[in-house]
Amino acid sequence: MVKVGILGAAGYTGGELIRLLINHPEAEIVFANSESNAGNLVAEVHEGLYGETDLKFTAEMPFDQVDVIFFCFGHGKSEAFLKEHNVPENVKIIDLAQDFRLAPETVVATQQPTPAAHDFVYGLPEINESKIAVAQHVANPGCFATCIQLGLLPAAKMGLINNDVSVNAITGSTGAGQKPGATTHFSWRNNNMSIYKAFNHQHVPEIRESLKQTQGYLDAAIDFIPYRGDFARGIFATEVVKTDKPIEEIVAGYKEFYKDAKFTHYVDKAIDLKQVVNTNKCLVHVDKYGDKLLITSCIDNLLKGAVGQAVQNMNIMFGLDQTAGLKLKPSAF
Repeated sequence: MVKVGILGAAGYTGGELIRLLINHPEAEIVFANSESNAGNLVAEVHEGLYGETDLKFTAEMPFDQVDVIFFCFGHGKSEAFLKEHNVPENVKIIDLAQDFRLAPETVVATQQPTPAAHDFVYGLPEINESKIAVAQHVANPGCFATCIQLGLLPAAKMGLINNDVSVNAITGSTGAGQKPGATTHFSWRNNNMSIYKAFNHQHVPEIRESLKQTQGYLDAAIDFIPYRGDFARGIFATEVVKTDKPIEEIVAGYKEFYKDAKFTHYVDKAIDLKQVVNTNKCLVHVDKYGDKLLITSCIDNLLKGAVGQAVQNMNIMFGLDQTAGLKLKPSAF
């Protein structure tokens, strides 16, 4: 059994991670850390887990008893935490924050990394499975980044990203985290829609790195406009790429790219969000309008966009079946 520790266990990602791991056939949660909830039952905070577990939150962090730690922190907190705590060198780390997603200036094997010097592998299994398998540290991709990249990567493999790419994507309110805010309040979010961080979203640099890695070059801009949706979970994205390549060849390229992927699937007809909510799947579909290739992709932001992908990465790191603990039914009806 893989022994697991969870830091930041009281938030949305922490709760989803616990939900997955208590049903994982080859993993055991040793501790779920939350200082503000120490001593309380996990199910008292994550109420969907009533009857599922008697696990309690703890303020303790017994690193010597675990094989891997999941960081379910807010962005910027992972680097600070590792500077202040001594994590044993044999303990693997899967970080769900953005601190170490970008390639460093210097690759250094250290338990006290910085964005400029670290050895975190970017945890997108569809392009980095072999690297993840031998990694000590994995930086889990961002939710928008995962959905958008999985839409664009086959096009990059075919060398089609030669002009600026127009991307629009809408996300559910859980993407903003559990702490209430002005744009997550029900009375504001319900029956509403808004744009935020247009052309300046923090996930664009990691998207660019993966596209460049796959295509070998990237001169085009990724013009990304994110939207807040009036639903709780999921991301639905459209990506527009200019190309003269015939649609039949493009579809064949997409199917070839994902033929061995465990959770990303090309679909021959139009897709919708409910097909992926509550799963670790990404669905992708393409259409052609003149010289414009319209790509649609969708994921559950808390699963394939966060902890589902993190568990998939854990499975790869420990030589387990990638699908272990992740055989989930979509909330399609």
